Amino acid sequence: MEALSEHSVACPYCGEAFAALIDASEGDACYIEDCPICCRPIRFDLHLDGAGETTVSIAREDDC
Repeated sequence: MEALSEHSVACPYCGEAFAALIDASEGDACYIEDCPICCRPIRFDLHLDGAGETTVSIAREDDC
């Protein structure tokens, strides 16, 4: 399994799509990263399942 993977996501604020580099080397994680287009904070929730697949969910920081 590669630690870094690229996921296409759409900003929950401006709606623009961008490629986010996801580091799943430590399993499940939650962190904040700014949108590269509008600079607003996006909450990334990562979940690593038993098969080694990473699920990425995003939300507005103020929705959490």
